[in-house]
Amino acid sequence: MNISDLLPFYTERFKEIESYLDFLGEVERSAQAGVPKVLGSNQPIASAYTITASQQKILYSSVYLQLYNLVEATVSRCIAALCMAAQSGSQWGPEHLNPSLQREWVRAMARTHVDLSPEHRLAQAVAMCNHLIDRLPIDSFNIEIGGGGNWDDETIEKIGKRIGCQIKISAAVRAVAKRPLRDDMGALKLVKNRRNDLAHGSISFVDCADGIGVSELRTTVDAIGAYLREVIDCFTSHIQSHEFLKPEHQPKGVA
Repeated sequence: MNISDLLPFYTERFKEIESYLDFLGEVERSAQAGVPKVLGSNQPIASAYTITASQQKILYSSVYLQLYNLVEATVSRCIAALCMAAQSGSQWGPEHLNPSLQREWVRAMARTHVDLSPEHRLAQAVAMCNHLIDRLPIDSFNIEIGGGGNWDDETIEKIGKRIGCQIKISAAVRAVAKRPLRDDMGALKLVKNRRNDLAHGSISFVDCADGIGVSELRTTVDAIGAYLREVIDCFTSHIQSHEFLKPEHQPKGVA
C-alpha cells in the first residue's frame, strides 16, 4: 500500500458506509409512515415484500461490522504504507531506521515473538546477522501488529507509539470519538465491542440494534470517520517527513 493510496482507499470505503446509511434512512422513513415494503418495478403493491422490525434491526447491526472492517483495514494499510516507505528504492538499511522501527525490523527478521524450534531460531538469527554484515537494504519488511478484533482508539494510539508514529488527534475530534454513545463507550470502543459480540455470538443481530435509529448510527459513523481521517494524516505526515528514519539520515528539504 503506497502512501498516496491511503486516502482514496479510505474515502471509497467510507462512501460505501454512507450509501448504506442512506438506504437505512429510507427504510426508517418508510417504517415511520407505516410498514416498510420492498416493491419490484412491475410488482403489484399488494404483493410487495414487507420488511419486519427484526429484519430492520439486522440491517442496522450490519453497520457495526462495516465500521469495524473500515477501522481495521485503515490501520493495516497505514502500517503497510510505512513498511513500504522503509523499503523505498532499496536506499535504506536497518541502521538508518529510528529506534522504534529498528526494533520492529529486528522483531520481523529474527521472528522474536514466534514460537520456533532452536534450529529455526538459529537460522533466523544467522539470516539477520548476514543481512547486517552485508549491509543489505531493507527488503520484505512487515510489521506484525496483531490486534485482530480489538482495534479501537486506545489500541490504535498504542501501536502508533510502538512503531514510532505519534497519533495526534485534534481536541475536537477526540472529544467526539470519546463521547459516550452506549454502555458508557465512545464510538470506536462501542463498534469494537458490538463487532466482537456479534462475531462470538454473544448477542443477536436483532438485540444488537435494539433501540437504535439511523440518526445514532450516523453519529457513530461520523465520529469514526473523522478520527480515521486524522490517523491517516498522522501516518502521511510521518512518512512524508521521513520521521521513520534517524534524524541524521532524514533527507533535507524533503516533505
